Amino acid sequence: MRDHDISQRRACRLVGVDPKTVRRERPPDCPEVRKEMQEIAGKRRRFGYRRIGVLLERKGMIMNHKKLYRLYREEGLSVKRRRGRKRARGTRTPMPEAARPNARWSLDFLSDSFGASRKFRILAVIDDCCRENLCLMATPVSREPVSPASWMHWCGSTENQVASSVTMGRSSQAGPS
Repeated sequence: MRDHDISQRRACRLVGVDPKTVRRERPPDCPEVRKEMQEIAGKRRRFGYRRIGVLLERKGMIMNHKKLYRLYREEGLSVKRRRGRKRARGTRTPMPEAARPNARWSLDFLSDSFGASRKFRILAVIDDCCRENLCLMATPVSREPVSPASWMHWCGSTENQVASSVTMGRSSQAGPS
C-alpha cells in the first residue's frame, strides 16, 4: 500500500481482508500474567483455565476469558487426563498341579433360591488332585455366610493349601478353580 497509490480500504477489499484487522495493533501480552499462571498451575495441577482465572482475578489480574484461554493454551498448561485403572502386567504363572490327594482344595460359593424367593448359599469344597467333592455346606442368605476359615476349623485341617474362587449369584458346577 505504501509503494502504490491505493487506499488501505481499497487494498483490503481487493485482498479480501477486513480493514479492522489490518489497523488493529495487538496489545502486548503481560509476562507477569504468564508467570503467575505458571506458578498457580505448578501448585494446583488439577486446575483448569477457569479456576486459574478466578485466582488471577483475586490477585487483581482481570482479563477476558478468551484471552485467558489463549494464554493458557500457549503456555501448555492443559490439565492432564487421568489414567484408567491399572491392569496386571506380564504373564501370570499357572498354579502348580496338586501332586497328591488332600494337597490342595478349591472352595466355591454357589447361590440359588427356592421357588418362594428364599435364597441360600452353598460352600463346595473340592480336592484338586482327585476331583472329589469333600463337603457341601448350605446356609440361608439371611444368616452369616459360611467362611472358609470356619469350615477349615470344623474340618480340623489347617495344613492344606486352599485355592478359593467366589462365584456369587450364578449357578455353576462345583469344580476346581
